[in-house]
Amino acid sequence: MRIALVSSCAVSVPPRAYGGTELVVAELAKNLTRLGHDVTTFATGDSEPSGKLQWRFEKPVWPPYESAELRHAAHAWQAITAPSAAFDIVHTHQAPSLAFASIAPSIRTVYTIHHCRDERLIDLYRDFPNATYVGISRRQAELIPEIPVDEIILHGLDPDLYEAGRGNGGYVAFLGRFAPEKGPHFAIDAARRAGVTVRMGGGVHPPDRPFFEREVKPRLEDGTGGVEWLGELSHAPKLSLLRDARAMLFPIDWEEPFGLVMIESMLVGTPVIGFPHGSVAEVIEEGVTGFIVRDVAEMAARIRQLDTFDRERCRERAREKWSSLRMAREHEALYEHVMARAPRGRLSSGVHDLSRMHPRATSVDGRRAEAAPSGRRPL
Repeated sequence: MRIALVSSCAVSVPPRAYGGTELVVAELAKNLTRLGHDVTTFATGDSEPSGKLQWRFEKPVWPPYESAELRHAAHAWQAITAPSAAFDIVHTHQAPSLAFASIAPSIRTVYTIHHCRDERLIDLYRDFPNATYVGISRRQAELIPEIPVDEIILHGLDPDLYEAGRGNGGYVAFLGRFAPEKGPHFAIDAARRAGVTVRMGGGVHPPDRPFFEREVKPRLEDGTGGVEWLGELSHAPKLSLLRDARAMLFPIDWEEPFGLVMIESMLVGTPVIGFPHGSVAEVIEEGVTGFIVRDVAEMAARIRQLDTFDRERCRERAREKWSSLRMAREHEALYEHVMARAPRGRLSSGVHDLSRMHPRATSVDGRRAEAAPSGRRPL
């Protein structure tokens, strides 16, 4: 197949540090190419995906900006609809592309929803019902019952890029934005209750500065100690942090659609201790790859009980379940189903006896923008 992958223009593919969506796009490009497909990725000019690259912006446009994403999408679709292009499938990972897809209804378009419930984007998706919508967890699909999610495909990564660790650093780890929904303050509190150091990788994005000043900075500077802030980390130092950690703390306070850092931790053998929100229950296998706890007190108690945890079993299970080759093959099968049906057809409904909804809204494409407002259903 000739496949177009449309990423964002906010982060390069693969990302240098922050950028979960772009890491997924990079893994898809790599494995779809390995499977013999002709893949073109539309991303930033400094990107290095497998296959071919086309770009509108040489460098990432950060913070995410609506008009830049529109210009990026327009550039991609000009190339996609060119007479010589002849793409079989367009798989987009940014919402503005859907508007351009509507003017080329004969081109099969797949769109992966990477964000949690966002009222503004739900209205956008309703306007373009002819795309094939892919969710990244069942919990995510439950919270957007208005959108006909055709397929749930869980994320995957390249296990060979994640060397096993011994977890002998004597600390626990936190990786993520220093934002209220990520719970860095809960991670600090849990580690202190457990009497261990927490080493933290991540940055403060502008919208989260008030939270950082109110909740995190005082904990860093109160003289209690036991906290090391490392800033945003690229791949190598991130893996070093995870390999030597006793556990990775995931005390989220929102309906996170997936959370790639969980499987990154599991792939090096480090258990994840998470709060029961979003996709956590779909990713963590209790006692095998981690533990689900209700609050800070339970998290601290679990940290103190890790001496007998089987890290090798955790890593092997993660390699079985969270491979990006598995993810690519599931996408390949979906593309084949989409191509086999008539243009502008829809997969039949069936998943949406789901009714729970979550009121929290995010920004464009689910990112915290400063400048801008697996089961297949039957064909």
